[in-house]
Amino acid sequence: MAQDIHPLLLCGGSGTRLWPLSRKSYPKQFTKLTGEESLFQASARRLSGPGFAAPAVITGADYRFVVTEQLAAAKIAAAATLIEPEGRNTAPAILAGALELHARAPGALMLVAPSDHVIPDAAAFRDAVTAAIPAAEAGQLVTFGIHPDRAETGYGWLALSQMPDANFSPVPQPLKGFVEKPDAATAKVMLDGGLHLWNAGIFLFSTDTILAAFKTHQPAMLALVTQSVANAERDLHFLRLASDPWAECGDISIDYAVMEKAENLTVVPYGGAWSDFGGWDAVWRESDPDAAGVVTAGPVTAIDCTGSLLRAEDGQQALVGIGLEDIIVVAMPDAVLVAHKDRAQDVKLAVAALKAQGVAQAETLPRDYRPWGWFESLVVGGRFQVKRIVVHPGAALSLQSHHHRAEHWIVVEGTAKVTINSEVKLVTENQSVYIPLGAVHRMENPGKVPMVLIEVQTGSYLGEDDIIRYEDVYARGQGAKG
Repeated sequence: MAQDIHPLLLCGGSGTRLWPLSRKSYPKQFTKLTGEESLFQASARRLSGPGFAAPAVITGADYRFVVTEQLAAAKIAAAATLIEPEGRNTAPAILAGALELHARAPGALMLVAPSDHVIPDAAAFRDAVTAAIPAAEAGQLVTFGIHPDRAETGYGWLALSQMPDANFSPVPQPLKGFVEKPDAATAKVMLDGGLHLWNAGIFLFSTDTILAAFKTHQPAMLALVTQSVANAERDLHFLRLASDPWAECGDISIDYAVMEKAENLTVVPYGGAWSDFGGWDAVWRESDPDAAGVVTAGPVTAIDCTGSLLRAEDGQQALVGIGLEDIIVVAMPDAVLVAHKDRAQDVKLAVAALKAQGVAQAETLPRDYRPWGWFESLVVGGRFQVKRIVVHPGAALSLQSHHHRAEHWIVVEGTAKVTINSEVKLVTENQSVYIPLGAVHRMENPGKVPMVLIEVQTGSYLGEDDIIRYEDVYARGQGAKG
């Protein structure tokens, strides 16, 4: 490669079509849908190594510590982590990433990629990126088109100017145009014709080229996002974009905002396997169904089932399917989805219905992830709650107190360093400590292994917003969780 590629990982989606596994509080890019790595980690690893600079990430405030933790686990350091004040679709996000990169590496090549795609052959994809470099260096906006293997109506398509070869080799060619998500008949015609590819939403261009495109086609957005980046605030190692100008940006995709208006467009075909895991039907399809077309995950027993996906997420569950045909079943500890495979795209309608009813499961998981670790509620009563809390090695909760509850901590794994008012002591496995109502306290893990404890809360109000925070290594404000 003539110069390093600078990846920008888009990491802000909520993944409602993979509910109940994916929820707003912990969306699909952070889950381990396949293998031992999350989709986000796999995406970051795929775009690393020789020829690639450290990635930048743009995400929401709720996910900033998850991003940091998962990159650290993958031994990848981000060059920058930009925090969106709110989700405004891909055009403002990509523009913010381009402005940030242009400030530290003017004219650099930027590869924009969603963080929730599955591309099993990373080497083949990197070869496609390499093939696109000359066009990007020549001032083209390069997009990557996926070899279609079915008449898919859930994707946008790309119209080619010439037929790709039989292997769909990554040979750049002028892009003829974009096609909106088609109906089934149109998709079948495009599939049979051989002159269309799926639009993967992956792009390569120089910062000079994309900024010029925004100046031509979206000058108002360019001014607003430039102001948002210029007035961004440093928060630990994060860059918080300024909220006022950001809020004025349109909620619009990069395709609508720029690409469909530009003339300097190039497409590179990609013939390898690819999926955006845009629904449970895609998960079923990409998970190597057995001879009966059945995919199982977790403690599942399938009897006389065909064409179905059965997935249990809790090791203590026992999910049994009998005589199911083309059915999706996903069991979580707090929610269960049962749907016909043909209705997989309608899962988002169920999420909307649950949200309208005020059902917590619409957006939040039982397990609540924090910068220091995670917790989950085991039992909730009228005036008590029992939680399991896991604290990462070297991590610490904030120094805090509560107006309405007392707490009793029992350490079951590791060692806790506990502060209660002026007293600091170590609490080891099978020991416990009582935190009176109103006491200023902190929990830390001074060890090298995760620390696990059971917390029993008692009081008149047990909400997570009952907190007065005095010190916090994660720079969270009053009322913030954890």
